[in-house]
Amino acid sequence: MVQISIIMGSESDRAIADRAVAVLEKTKYTHEVLVLSAHRNPDELEAYVKKSDALVFITIAGLSAALPGVVASKTKKPVIGVPVSAKLGGLDALLSVTQMPPGVPVAGVGIDNGANSAHLAIRILDLLNL
Repeated sequence: MVQISIIMGSESDRAIADRAVAVLEKTKYTHEVLVLSAHRNPDELEAYVKKSDALVFITIAGLSAALPGVVASKTKKPVIGVPVSAKLGGLDALLSVTQMPPGVPVAGVGIDNGANSAHLAIRILDLLNL
């Protein structure tokens, strides 16, 4: 069973995902990393989220940063969004991650802060005493 799923919108987000993985490798929690774009692979993304046994999703996306919100709209599990500094210093992505409609919450961490996304996922799972 994978407890934490790290989804990148693009392979160009790999360095940020690697920061999360580096933190998670020091814990007991299992994880996986994959690339699924909300824009290029919407059907695959939806199918993955619905069948995944992950307890927490970390989503990494820049530009419009739609990925965190799309994932949050497909699950009741916690979703953590990591905005990427692709353009505008990442402020566009940060606003996209944090300005979600009612009922579609996404927890946001700092721009490019993959490590903090992992630390937040760990805290969430620690509350479950796993």
